[in-house]
Amino acid sequence: MFVSTVFRSIRAELAKVPFQKHTVRCVQSAADKALLVKLRKATGYTFINCKKALEKFNNDVSQAESWLHEQAQKEGWSKASKLEGRRAKEGLIGLLMGDNAAVMVEVNCETDFVARNEQFQQLVQDVALATMAHHCSKAHGGYRKVFPDCLVSSMLSAEDLAKLTMVEGPSVADRMALTIGRLGENISVRRAVSVGVPADWHIGSYVHGALTGQSSMPMGRYGALVVFQGGPEGQAEAFGKRLGQHIVGEAPVTLGNMEDLPCGESETRLLPQTFLLEPKYTVGQYLTLHDARVLDFIRYKCGESASQEVE
Repeated sequence: MFVSTVFRSIRAELAKVPFQKHTVRCVQSAADKALLVKLRKATGYTFINCKKALEKFNNDVSQAESWLHEQAQKEGWSKASKLEGRRAKEGLIGLLMGDNAAVMVEVNCETDFVARNEQFQQLVQDVALATMAHHCSKAHGGYRKVFPDCLVSSMLSAEDLAKLTMVEGPSVADRMALTIGRLGENISVRRAVSVGVPADWHIGSYVHGALTGQSSMPMGRYGALVVFQGGPEGQAEAFGKRLGQHIVGEAPVTLGNMEDLPCGESETRLLPQTFLLEPKYTVGQYLTLHDARVLDFIRYKCGESASQEVE
């Protein structure tokens, strides 16, 4: 009887031990999962890499995040080197408007799938912001067109853009490599243009095939900027958009003169072209009707060959 009582007592004590340990493990696991979700949401890296980072730094989220960025940067440069020769003809044109200034950029990738990715679109936006900051600093690089009436247009090549610094600190080249590391496709920041005008001038803009809901900045497959004076009172934005729509749709190559006679469907001068939105007028006639004058324009088509570019 005595022995039976002792065994029952021992079994009761042993039963308590795994229950206590199991409770501790559950609490620890729940804490790790919460940190993992937080780090994943903050960085966008995979759960596996986030878990590895947290384990490496004993659940210190700040150190784990810094380490993830460092590793992604290294991996990005490595991938960028390996993917450099791969064809990148997809991508987006991005437009950024400022006070009497505008920027248009082209960033390329390999597939339309990546072009619709939020991280790729964030890169396009960051490149546009860096180009605008460069323009506002007046440290213009690249090819410039300066008109007597103070219009300044600065063309930036891929090499020029790579040297720019992002608003948050890293260079455009580093930011691009980081995005390559995350998305696994060849990505190139191809070109950009910045335009600045006097206060009484206007810059019209238009993006065709614009994406909606994912970015506050207009992005699409085609883009146009047009510098003009005059136009309907209080309707500069709408008027500029109409001119931009024509430039995207009809792809003029040069400005031309108001006295030029149209050459039919093959016409490549802007002013003698039939106006896309009101075909009863030429562009020149439409401008005269609204007491307006176009001084310059730029049109980008995503992925177009160098021979198709209009400078």
